[in-house]
Amino acid sequence: MTDLMKSAFQLALCASIVFFAGCTGCGGTGGGTSTTPPVQVTPPTISAATTANTQNGAQMVTLTPTTSGSSIYYTIDGTSPTTSSIIYEAPFLVASSLTVNAIAAAPGDTNSSVTTKTFTLNIPSDTLVWSDDFTNTSTSNAEPDPLVWTYDTGNNSGWGNDELETYCAWGSTTPPCTTATPNAFIAPSVGGLNIVAEEPSSGVYTSARMKTEGLFSFQYGRIEIQASVPEAQGFWPAFWLMGNNIDAVNWPACGEMDVMERIDAAGSPDWNAGSIHGTGFTGSNIGKDFDFPTGQTAATMHTYGMIWSKGSVAYYVDDAASPYVTYTPSSISGFSGAVWPFDSGPNFIILNLAVGGSKSWPGNPDSSTPFPSFMQVNYVKIYAN
Repeated sequence: MTDLMKSAFQLALCASIVFFAGCTGCGGTGGGTSTTPPVQVTPPTISAATTANTQNGAQMVTLTPTTSGSSIYYTIDGTSPTTSSIIYEAPFLVASSLTVNAIAAAPGDTNSSVTTKTFTLNIPSDTLVWSDDFTNTSTSNAEPDPLVWTYDTGNNSGWGNDELETYCAWGSTTPPCTTATPNAFIAPSVGGLNIVAEEPSSGVYTSARMKTEGLFSFQYGRIEIQASVPEAQGFWPAFWLMGNNIDAVNWPACGEMDVMERIDAAGSPDWNAGSIHGTGFTGSNIGKDFDFPTGQTAATMHTYGMIWSKGSVAYYVDDAASPYVTYTPSSISGFSGAVWPFDSGPNFIILNLAVGGSKSWPGNPDSSTPFPSFMQVNYVKIYAN
């Protein structure tokens, strides 16, 4: 065999070896494509506990995955959960007799079996089940409960409304925020939450936007806040709720319920707006103003509340027995593509004082706008339906 023939033979032999090694169906052991068969995800755990804020037998429920990277889906109506059920985002309040059924799911694997926990609470309607009274017996400003409240921070390009303020968290030292003049604190000795709008330098504004997102949520019940708000050009105080699923479906599909909201200086009569927002109905589409009685303004303490039940959202000021507006799915039936989002799962709470805003709602502060100005909150309470 010549050297040339030997080289050709060796090349052919090598090629046949490579082909054999890559063959997936010829009994070889090298280089073949293999797949890992799906496994069943481990079921999540369901735990319940009373906390410093729960009242009269109500419990906070936490769902915990036991398989890394899995998501939890659950129901509270006795049905079996699927990946189309409520996605778990945060601990939620249970104040009635119900059964939580939960599964865990992970991409490429088989859903877990169902974990079940039944609550037999028998709490009478209109019983106080959760509260934050913002107490502080010390002689210094206190931090709002970090187990309940977190913060949106920064300016975020005006938060979609051309707002001017930078929102500051408790303890933030990132300019223009400073611990010397906190924008959210519980007052010493007497207690009460203060959300403060400041102007640390000309045309620079700070404030606070507190929220319970990821920490506390609830679905259905009567929630109310007792608060006084600053009334001057450019101020936009609000107490509102949004769906826990905002990261999954975005706004407005998550739903928004505005319990207390007003802008600028006191009107004549003075007023509060109660509105709802969702897919197909945003802006001023679904809202109603409450007019205060003659001589009253939002600058003094009032109680702002919402009665939330399946298929219904009602708002009141000072008198829970007399809602000034009630919204139901029929309220949005005239809007193209409108979807009622308020029965899709728990919501979290937001308290904020914005400075400035798009167009005339509220417009920007002017020389008549006083700084600092305070939104003061005595409590937030939730009652059983």
